[in-house]
Amino acid sequence: MHNEFKNKKITVMGLGLFGGGVGIAQFLARQGAHVTVTDLRNADELSSSIKQLEDLPISYNLGEHNEADFVDTDMIIVNPAVPKDSKFLNVARNNHIPIDTEMNIFFKLCPAPIIGITGSNGKSTTTTLIGKMLQQTQRTTWMGGNIGKSLLTHIEEIKPSDIVVVELSSFQLEELINIKKSPHISILTNISPNHLDRYPNMDAYIQAKKGIILYQKPEDYTILNYDDSELRKWEKECKGRVLWYSAKNTLTNGAFVKSNNIALSVDGQNMTVPCLFNAKIPGVHNLQNILAASCAAYLVGARASHIEQIVTTFSGLEHRLEFIREVKGVRYYNDSKATTPESAIAAITAFPVPVILIAGGYDKGSNFEEFARVCARHTKTIILIGKTAKKIKELILQNKGTQGIPSIFISNTFHEAFQQAEAAAKSGETVLLSPACASYDMFCNYEERGRQFKNMVQAL
Repeated sequence: MHNEFKNKKITVMGLGLFGGGVGIAQFLARQGAHVTVTDLRNADELSSSIKQLEDLPISYNLGEHNEADFVDTDMIIVNPAVPKDSKFLNVARNNHIPIDTEMNIFFKLCPAPIIGITGSNGKSTTTTLIGKMLQQTQRTTWMGGNIGKSLLTHIEEIKPSDIVVVELSSFQLEELINIKKSPHISILTNISPNHLDRYPNMDAYIQAKKGIILYQKPEDYTILNYDDSELRKWEKECKGRVLWYSAKNTLTNGAFVKSNNIALSVDGQNMTVPCLFNAKIPGVHNLQNILAASCAAYLVGARASHIEQIVTTFSGLEHRLEFIREVKGVRYYNDSKATTPESAIAAITAFPVPVILIAGGYDKGSNFEEFARVCARHTKTIILIGKTAKKIKELILQNKGTQGIPSIFISNTFHEAFQQAEAAAKSGETVLLSPACASYDMFCNYEERGRQFKNMVQAL
């Protein structure tokens, strides 16, 4: 037990549809804290999250926030999705109430070394690959974080000899800076404009990401993507030992490609993993994810056979370039997790043939210029939905000049968009849902968007 929470009044702000606050609420209630959960959504909307807490003594204040919960309390735990400038958090600060996050508490209590993964794209795939590679070894491996599983509820079971793999968002990293903690091994996949609806500018977003390296120690490791121009500048700021990975260049220290094998060169040790011929996940971005994961897994004990086993069998995450089925010679892929232009570009260019693309959605301040250029070159037909549809259409029109392709449609509903895509596709072609945008304007999250797409494909 962690007595610092016993009999304390603690407010958990933001339970979340994903159940982002469920783990911390369970943990605190089991530690004997008096927990109040508050969320702007009502009990109906949050029913699946509340159901997971039904056997615990927790009070709820739903559909609104009350100032009393932020003043008459010993501590506030805030969900990463809550905006920094929330007036309720300001009330708490003015009353000198400590504010913390689930991930911060986990970092403070976790007895095992932590591998942390962040970046604009590729985080979840890289995290999952590392977790699976390490599960092949003798070492007990825990995987969670931003990927959707709370590890705090298992904190009593985690031993110092175990290894923990966590995906970290920029919001979680910003909070870790406050407690001056960074992972033992930190991986950065890439940096591109993201969440600019939440950050004043790109520089603020980059500063948040730097939380993953700021408090490392000399014996720690940082694994950086050599193919990313922003990350190349980071080496001088890293406190630990830097290893690179690259899909394009041969490196002296890190992970790279050598005649279709993964080559690892770490602290004078070299290892070759012959497996890329049979890699299941397509695209150069996934090759980078595989290299990053192999490098990290190798550092904590994975050997060639463990890495090879996963690279040749892992077929990807749900909603991430996920092959659904082939109907009348047309292949359907669900890439609903592509909520940025960069991840959608990676998906579109992973296919050798022009695709029929469904894209668009909520606007989180991304720049769609490069996305539009790629669409103009690599797609046959584009069906746009959501808030960003008109903006993206204009940009593609500027890029395609007088040529007839791609043809561009704007659909009012997701169902209509799907019907247009199906009608446009001929045998041998690919229909791809890769929105380049968040989903909040039409769906509750990217998973719901992906499930609806898969249901429509299964119904064909």
